[in-house]
Amino acid sequence: MQATVELARRIAELLGEIEGVVAVALGGSWARGEVHPGSDVDLGIYYRDEHRPLIEDLHRLARELGYRYPTEPVTDFGGWGPWINGGAWLQVDGTPVDWLYRELGQVSRVTDECRAGRPSIHYQPGHPHGFHTHIYMGEIHYGRPLHDPERALASLKNVTENYPPRLKRALVRNQLWEARFALETCRKSATKGDVFYVTGCLFRCSACMVQALFALNERYLINEKGSVEAANSLTLHPTDFSESVNSVLARPGERPEELEGSVRRLEDLLEAIEELCTEPLREPNES
Repeated sequence: MQATVELARRIAELLGEIEGVVAVALGGSWARGEVHPGSDVDLGIYYRDEHRPLIEDLHRLARELGYRYPTEPVTDFGGWGPWINGGAWLQVDGTPVDWLYRELGQVSRVTDECRAGRPSIHYQPGHPHGFHTHIYMGEIHYGRPLHDPERALASLKNVTENYPPRLKRALVRNQLWEARFALETCRKSATKGDVFYVTGCLFRCSACMVQALFALNERYLINEKGSVEAANSLTLHPTDFSESVNSVLARPGERPEELEGSVRRLEDLLEAIEELCTEPLREPNES
């Protein structure tokens, strides 16, 4: 494990030598202490729009380190969308290493919006529930700066140390509303046996419940991967949450009565979460 962290430090140093790279942070499961066999090493490359690194310089370093997929070289900025806005997949000394671009101005603006209780969600490949903007806050919170000479990441980490109360209330309120909306809108489709639409709504409802539970427990949620199981380790959660969600999504059913039963099971789970979340929805007096 230590060898992998040292590898990440070495790559961060090399990235830091490229003009325009403001900071590099170790992210993902390695930063959160949730490493499992085969975990990628995620490195966030932070830059500013007004002085971006040259893609040619990043490409040159990636070529020296080793591509994981030679047909997919280093992307341009925005290559994977406006939120997960590009990077590269490398194979360095047998270890999978991912580069992920992050624009510091965007991260700072989003952090301010989230702290003010205005998180948003956007379509993003690789995120089946969408890209929730508070992901940026979670990345900063859990990330381990490896190259940060201007202390840009250190400053942001101070801001994300405590989970913002306005963000908590906004996420609990909005995600619970959408979870119930997803169930209500698919009831008629369930009676018609529309497996495709109902299953999509069941996933959406489940993903919203996960978001609400993480916010309730003041935990930043980075990714949908493993989040249902992780919800069971939270202090506040319904009994057998992950088992119930996994059971419904694994076998939603084909016949109308089966689909209707799946909707009812998630509705029971949602009601249990709504009970847990009553207090955070109340507006305290804030200065």
